[in-house]
Amino acid sequence: MESLIAKAIQLKYQPVALMWSDEKPADTMQFSEGKWGCVMWLAVHAAKGKTAVADKKTFGCFGGGVGLGFGNQYKYFPGGEEGFCHFLSTGNAKRQGGMEIAEKIKPYMTQESYDNFLHGERYIKSADRVEKFINALPLTEIPATYVVFCPLSDIDLPKEKPQTIIFFVNPDQLSALIVLANYGRGDNENVIIPYAAGCQTIGIYPYREAKSAKPRAVAGLTDLSARVYVRKQLGDPNLMTFAVPFALFEEMERNVPGSFLERHTWQSLLSENK
Repeated sequence: MESLIAKAIQLKYQPVALMWSDEKPADTMQFSEGKWGCVMWLAVHAAKGKTAVADKKTFGCFGGGVGLGFGNQYKYFPGGEEGFCHFLSTGNAKRQGGMEIAEKIKPYMTQESYDNFLHGERYIKSADRVEKFINALPLTEIPATYVVFCPLSDIDLPKEKPQTIIFFVNPDQLSALIVLANYGRGDNENVIIPYAAGCQTIGIYPYREAKSAKPRAVAGLTDLSARVYVRKQLGDPNLMTFAVPFALFEEMERNVPGSFLERHTWQSLLSENK
């Protein structure tokens, strides 16, 4: 499928279709079982034109398993959910049993991950607040074996129906997509920016929105760690994600002709970015 939106905003990278499937596509990138990886790399791989896949054994990291809809994987973090709550906040070094766990897992971790386990990423103020953060997530168990990321251009509609369409965009393009998401609605809160991991803003949050009668788009890549990983892959410090439940994507596609995207204000922004 060719996207009118991608053409109108002169998207640098391909729109990514996130699919659920019980069959694994051929010739696809997949993390090795038990090996660490960032789910955002899978999305980036698809934005570059290749297919990537994850399942319950190859989602890369615990947050990635949560983000893709494989349930509450934080329960399996070293030290359990409590260990994760300290990891995201103040660290495990001073909690009872924390150092013992750290020594057991040290051979399997990068120096950065080990330091974060001990001293915390400090993204949330305290462990009890991380627990509240987890409880607020729209945790999901998807009804399929695989989450597949592929270029939208490879999708054959109506034979295949994506769950979510993901755009990697610069600030001007993000602004245009926010306008377009609200363009035909008659109200003005049709895009959300939840505090969540990068993978969760392209996964479980759009999944939740897809169940609504008026699904909203999800702006993301506000996750600082994910920004570091994506920047290394794409070399662009200015990218954000914009994840659209498929029903809203179809609505936005229909609204491109005759919209502001054909008018001089948007065209002037495009010309300045060339």
